[in-house]
Amino acid sequence: MLLPVASAPARGRGRALQSALREAVRSGRLAPGTRLPSTRELAADLGVSRGLVTEAYEQLTAESYLRSGRGAGTWVSGSARAAAGGARDLAPRARGVRVDFRPGTPDLSLFPRSAWAAAHRSVLGRLPHRALGYPDPRGLPELRIALAALLTRRRGVVADPERLVVCSGVAQATTLLGFVLHGRGMRTVGVEDPGSPEHTALFASAGMATAPVPLDDEGLAVEPLVRSGVRAVVTTPAHQFPTGVAYSAARRSRLLEWARETDGLVVEDDYDGDFRYDRAPVGALQGLDPEHVAYTGSVSKSLAPGLRLGWLIAPASMTDELVDRKRTMDLGNPSLDQAVLADFVTGGGYDRQLRRCQRAYRERRDVLTRALAEHFPGTEVSGIAAGLHIIARLPERWGPEEEFVARAADDGVAVRLLRDYGTQRPADGCVRLVLGYAHLAPADIVRGVRALAGPRKNPC
Repeated sequence: MLLPVASAPARGRGRALQSALREAVRSGRLAPGTRLPSTRELAADLGVSRGLVTEAYEQLTAESYLRSGRGAGTWVSGSARAAAGGARDLAPRARGVRVDFRPGTPDLSLFPRSAWAAAHRSVLGRLPHRALGYPDPRGLPELRIALAALLTRRRGVVADPERLVVCSGVAQATTLLGFVLHGRGMRTVGVEDPGSPEHTALFASAGMATAPVPLDDEGLAVEPLVRSGVRAVVTTPAHQFPTGVAYSAARRSRLLEWARETDGLVVEDDYDGDFRYDRAPVGALQGLDPEHVAYTGSVSKSLAPGLRLGWLIAPASMTDELVDRKRTMDLGNPSLDQAVLADFVTGGGYDRQLRRCQRAYRERRDVLTRALAEHFPGTEVSGIAAGLHIIARLPERWGPEEEFVARAADDGVAVRLLRDYGTQRPADGCVRLVLGYAHLAPADIVRGVRALAGPRKNPC
């Protein structure tokens, strides 16, 4: 148990002995009530100085691993308990899946490692020491300035760097808004139906309930929104998730009218607004009324979700409350990561990354639609040519939906049904799938669609 101590470097033997004794007590190999050898005996057994053992006993007695009494020796105390071993990985993983069509993930192999590393080296070489202290909870000024310019140029956002808050992705931005709305007396927020399941969980963490509001072909249906009585609603107007529709100009205007009439708030989740393949993206709704729209976005689809970097631009009346909540939540995002992103944006790296991703994702979307047409004749692909997923409506002969999903799983293909994202249950018997493609190589897309069709390529 303590033999490695003798072979440890001379200067590290004290620490090695203390670590070995702690672990032996925690694991139960030295049970509570066990009497330890005297310092003289243990030193002789290990071939170390008596002072080293004495120091180890005193340190562990101070930490309550051991107890001792004058003339009574040293004993193992009963304070320590065994710790759970190992570290689990709770990150979402597709286990036992050959092709995973579930949406929401970009191609992480497109992350610009070389350019990011160069920005990292550049930042480390010039970053002043003070920048490594606690940051402005809104974010580093240079990043807020860079993001404000980027969002104004690319998305038409009214972006004042003083009102921009750097967040740990849209998830934290949503939670911050939930806390502030709750503090103002709101208890329910509207969400799109169908929509992102994460919104409900995020608002629940802030004590807020959610009310599903149905969609139509033009976007969020405003009359049901009015009847719901809520004064805040989460939307994805540039590319609705998951249906893929873009809000019509008339619907965008009507939604803003509702916000002005009720002194309400529209939360705009611009999760993939840069990825439009048939035309220039429609600008952000926030640009039309920055005092009634809170704009959120992140680099999760353009760079990588693991960076946990996003932004929130809220009405001026909410900014101070959001910053106070952000300060108490985490004191601000890591300074070094923010500085690297600022360098990457101002140096043109972010624009180049977007162009690279757009080319790749456009190709993969085309591959998927062609494969569906070949292997699932009669399939309708809905939604605009944008984003990282499509909606595929398979003819009724491919159902029922539960059996289709089960067959796909048996063949090692993971898919999600449109109905998983909302309360609507169409009765036409067709199979409606939300198919993510951005993270899949073209060959894997074809292989996955072929596997989905299987021996029933042309079922009767």
